[in-house]
Formats: sequence, structure tokens, C-alpha cells
Amino acid sequence: MKPAAKYYVPTGGLPPQSQIMTDRAVFKDAYAVIPKGVMTDIVTSFLPNWVGARFWVIARPLTGFAETFSHYIAEVTPNGGSTGPEADASVESVLFVVAGTVELSIEGKVHILNVGGYAFLPPACNWTLKNNSAANANFHWIRKRYQAVAGLDVPEAFVTSDHDVAPTVMPDTDGAWATSRFVEPTDLRHDMHVTIVTFQPGGSIPFAETHVMEHGLYVLQGKAVYHLNQDWVEVEAGDYMWLRAFCPQACVAAGPEPFRYLLYKDVNRHMSFDLGHTK
Repeated sequence: MKPAAKYYVPTGGLPPQSQIMTDRAVFKDAYAVIPKGVMTDIVTSFLPNWVGARFWVIARPLTGFAETFSHYIAEVTPNGGSTGPEADASVESVLFVVAGTVELSIEGKVHILNVGGYAFLPPACNWTLKNNSAANANFHWIRKRYQAVAGLDVPEAFVTSDHDVAPTVMPDTDGAWATSRFVEPTDLRHDMHVTIVTFQPGGSIPFAETHVMEHGLYVLQGKAVYHLNQDWVEVEAGDYMWLRAFCPQACVAAGPEPFRYLLYKDVNRHMSFDLGHTK
């Protein structure tokens, strides 16, 4: 049987007045690191058409930096939710539940997403979300403006789970590095991939990946040492990394448990020549 997955969940609150201000937060031209300790109550946002919900916004398009996506961590209280969550019909989304249970309705069909539940929602999709349980529910919400291509259909909505997707082991790693892919890489209808990457203790990316895809990496479990551009940073469950295109990256998993992160990247489309604007 597949072992139960572990997912870090932010709880908010505020640090004591006695805490020192020095932290691991970094924002540079090529990358940003948002450590779990800065995800407090005072940095949450509230959004229109949502009731009983708050959001940690950990990525948004910024001209000259990462430009293709936004990433929220949502906390929805009992009886909270939305009947009109997405105000932009051009936007596609991925939801990934890390705590509690939500009722997700897609085009009138109801799905119950428990911990590890994953949903892809295409642009112009009619969806709603409700927390009908007695406890808070937390999920990641990744949004991107869909890039339509003549001759390619818009992909359909689907619901699955981390528990139901077998990780694909990277070649010649003896299982130390694997990726849980929720969409087939050859399905060109999709212009973003949101996957879960798993490294066993000691597993590594043994070279400096340097590529056009932008990345958002939220650490779900474990810890690692990450090489970003020319810097080494230590990250742990609850931390977030935001990488612009061509930022060199590598890592070594440390600690006694697997190192897992939720990964966003833009894929399968020509490069825009309209600099400074997401198309």
C-alpha cells in the first residue's frame, strides 16, 4: 500500500514580539524564497465572491520577473466557499487540497476532494467550492491565463488525487527522484503542468537545470539544500520558491524523510514577443 502523504499547512498567527527579525526570506532578480515563517495573519488577502476564506498570495505576475501565473494558499472555514470563485473566463486553474475536505462542483457535477485531491479547471469553466465539514480546509490554487492554439481543443476538467497517480521515476536514479504527473506531457492542449516532485533522502538534481520554463515550488514535505542561480539556500516544508526563466537550479534532499514539492511550470507554447505582457 502506498504510504500516507504528508503536506505542510500554514496556520497563520503572529510571531512573539521577542522574535528577531532576521529570516530566510530572499527576493532577487532571478529567484525568490518565501519561508513558511512569513506566512502570518497580516499578509493574507480576501477575495470577492468568497465567504469565510482567506488567501496567502505567494506568486503573482510581475513584469521583469515570473510573468505567467499566480499561486494562492486558501484557508476556508466551515460553511465557507464561493459560488463564483473565478472572475476571469480566460483563466485556467489547478486546485490541490492539503487539509480538510471540500465539495467541488464542476459544471453541476459534485466532487468531494479530500487531502491529496487534485482538480484541473479549464477556462470558462463553471465551478463552485464549499467547505461542508466542521474543520478548516486548505488548498493550493494555481491560476494561469490559458493560451489557446488553433486546431487544439481546450482540455476538459478532471479530478484525481496524489494517492491515485503513480510517480514516474527519473532515468538512472534508482527511485531517488520521481515526478507525479497529473497530465500527460505529450498532451499539447495543456499549457501548464502542475506536478509533485519527490526526492528520497540523498536524492538530487545533479546539474544546474537552466530552462525557459518559469517555476513555482511549494515544499510539501521534508527539507533540502537548493542551488538557485549562484546561491545555496536551505528550504523546508512550508517554504516557497519562485524562479524566473533560465534561473539555474539544482538540489540535494536532506533529512530522514522524502523531500516533496508542488511544482508549476509553463509548457507547450511559442514564446511571446510582446515583452512585459502575459499572453
